[in-house]
Amino acid sequence: MIHRKMGYLTAGNRNAGAAAQHLENQGYALVPNLFSASETAALASDIESVFASQPPDNRSDRPPEANAMFRYGMLNHSALCQDAVAHRGILDVVEPLLGEDCHVIANTAWRNPPSSTGMHGGEAWHIDAGPHIPLAEGMTWPADIPHPTFAIGVHIYLRECRLQDGPTGVLARSHLSGQFPPLDRRMDDELTYNGESVIPLLAQPGDVGFFVSDIWHRRMPTQPGDQGRFFLQVHYGRRDIAQRILTTDTTNHLSSAAVSRATSPRQKTVVGLHSPMFYDG
Repeated sequence: MIHRKMGYLTAGNRNAGAAAQHLENQGYALVPNLFSASETAALASDIESVFASQPPDNRSDRPPEANAMFRYGMLNHSALCQDAVAHRGILDVVEPLLGEDCHVIANTAWRNPPSSTGMHGGEAWHIDAGPHIPLAEGMTWPADIPHPTFAIGVHIYLRECRLQDGPTGVLARSHLSGQFPPLDRRMDDELTYNGESVIPLLAQPGDVGFFVSDIWHRRMPTQPGDQGRFFLQVHYGRRDIAQRILTTDTTNHLSSAAVSRATSPRQKTVVGLHSPMFYDG
């Protein structure tokens, strides 16, 4: 846990609640009924209107039907989404881990239709970025030192998410590993971490799921009766982590002359022109 004091980060946060502590220790948390039924319905309706009025921005080379599942930068398109990302109940969970000046680094609406497995829906085991503190294989994070958190993913559930629907599954405490999931087991339903099996984040509308960026997670396989998923995703990062709401080809700190001078792949990345990756889409 951390907080700001005279502009500096200090260890310890007396205001951290049970959800923040669980998120820090286990790498995930699920808070029920954080949004009321009326708030959830209004948010869902507003997001549906954005899907109807705004075409996909096709940030990747995925097929059109996969790109159609996402709308990025939702706080730019919806006042209710902007209100949602500043919900005090969410900030009370993430601020003790990221600092009171943490900010939104990505904000994407997900609307996975039924039977969308095989298109991008996070089906493979992955981490969202990092690991932020890589550890060599066999190393263990010291038990007496809280593992720092740099970014947190949040799912605001707009529809019930059942086991049949392919919920997000997490491997508790895997954020302490300092490693990414084994590449040869990316689709392995039986993957464990320290002997612990996957935990599915089953949710009702208005519930909010949290997971630190370094935790091993995936969309679990769908089952007969899959009704799809619908949630607003928000990623929060420490103040010193750049926002990724818009891609760097359109939003950067460069003059047109500087952009034109960067011709090689490394010349582009060193001045801040990155291809979309984690958080960008």
